[in-house]
Amino acid sequence: MTKRKHLLEKTLYQLIISRLEGIRIGEEPYQKKIFRLIRKGIGGFILFGGKRDKVKGFIRRMQAEAEMSLFIASDIERGAGQQIRGFTNSPCQMAVSAAIDKSSREDISILYNSIKSIADEAVEAGINMPLIPVLDVNRDPDNPIICTRAFSDNTEIVSWFGAEYIRILEESGLLSCAKHFPGHGDTSIDSHIRLPVIRKSYKDLMKTDLAPFKKAIKAGVGSIMIGHLVIPAIDDKPASLSEKVIGELLRKKLGFRGLVLTDALNMHALKGITNSSAQCLKAGVDVLLHPADADATVRELFSALESKDISEEQIEAAAGRISHAKEKIQKRETDTIDYKKHEMLSSQITGKSITLVKDTKGILPLRDAGKVSIILAGDEQYFGSSPFNKAGIHISPALAKEGERGFSDNISVLVIFTSVSAWKGSSGISESEKDRIKRLIKEAKHSIVISFGSPYILRHFNDADILIAAYEPTEQAQKAVMERLEGKAEFKGTLPVKLDM
Repeated sequence: MTKRKHLLEKTLYQLIISRLEGIRIGEEPYQKKIFRLIRKGIGGFILFGGKRDKVKGFIRRMQAEAEMSLFIASDIERGAGQQIRGFTNSPCQMAVSAAIDKSSREDISILYNSIKSIADEAVEAGINMPLIPVLDVNRDPDNPIICTRAFSDNTEIVSWFGAEYIRILEESGLLSCAKHFPGHGDTSIDSHIRLPVIRKSYKDLMKTDLAPFKKAIKAGVGSIMIGHLVIPAIDDKPASLSEKVIGELLRKKLGFRGLVLTDALNMHALKGITNSSAQCLKAGVDVLLHPADADATVRELFSALESKDISEEQIEAAAGRISHAKEKIQKRETDTIDYKKHEMLSSQITGKSITLVKDTKGILPLRDAGKVSIILAGDEQYFGSSPFNKAGIHISPALAKEGERGFSDNISVLVIFTSVSAWKGSSGISESEKDRIKRLIKEAKHSIVISFGSPYILRHFNDADILIAAYEPTEQAQKAVMERLEGKAEFKGTLPVKLDM
């Protein structure tokens, strides 16, 4: 390999953020694979999983080995604990929005400390590119992949919270990342599975979906992630492959000068599209996130250069923006992390987020456990560890049995678990389960429906006496709801989305 080709190869690797499996960093063959990529000049890694001390130590070794500092990216929308054991699990963005009253000084202080805790733990871990905040405006109640990851279905609310996250993350020396441009909130399709098409006018897009990104740019966001979705009002190509979306809309019209990266390139939205990495770069992308194979991607880019599908000038421009972004990241050590304080902040926001969507007087607080039946529904993975399953009062697997009766003299508490995750394809529950829950509501003397996850679930059960929204199926959220059912704490949350009931 000639010296020129060797330098070009290093530049091409610099455009790639590859996957890092935190649970495998103790394996010698895996370590060799990672350090080989570092010697090749890889731009960085996106971290999934692992244990706190092991991940911290390994990332330090990686950075010491790298000729140019590495991007260490990670999806930590719910704090570093979302990916790494030993760090704090923070509430999802919709729970934050439900909890925080932006007119309250006390709440603003809580929000600042919460975001700062996420930033400090990211620094402690070695993550310098937290892939947050999500700036999608969740307008589709059946959105399977955004849902509670969004702050709200309200553009102004999303814009305000997004700008606060960006300001604090950037002040902490990190590279914030607004996603998923130009907006993934108005679709019922998960782009991990197939390509969403969002059929709305350019005017609506500008007014609703693009407004948070415009504010993010003004707030100084360091990077923007392009979603794998098609918006025919702009282009028939997927946004991540579209020069009209990236070059014309994002760069020229909105004036963004920072780093542009793709959503993960291993997602099935781009399945069947040849030379997708080269097309992304041609459209104006700087960073290719999570391709299935970094070496194959570099070979693809070499081939595209030889065929003149992309130019060396485009490669150099992307590499220049990457270099500039890496220079902006502050290399600093954190003060001693007060994990107990961070846990208390997380618990405080979760408690404040619990929302009483519908109330019928005289039912709460629950006093007589003997008159209460608890029925668990939705995602069964949460049943075994649920505090509701250990409450010492009647638990019924009622939804597994057709035609079950016996709740007419009781208060039926229907606990519904849902979650938002890649490749799942849904953030709700099945039609058959909805029907069973409706039947139990009809049979009960009084009924309480609690959604742990998507609040949109509640719109199907308006016949219930009481509707409660928690925004995730965590043990922390469940305990917070139990306290409020028993009258030990007040409901203070505000619903961040509209429910068509």
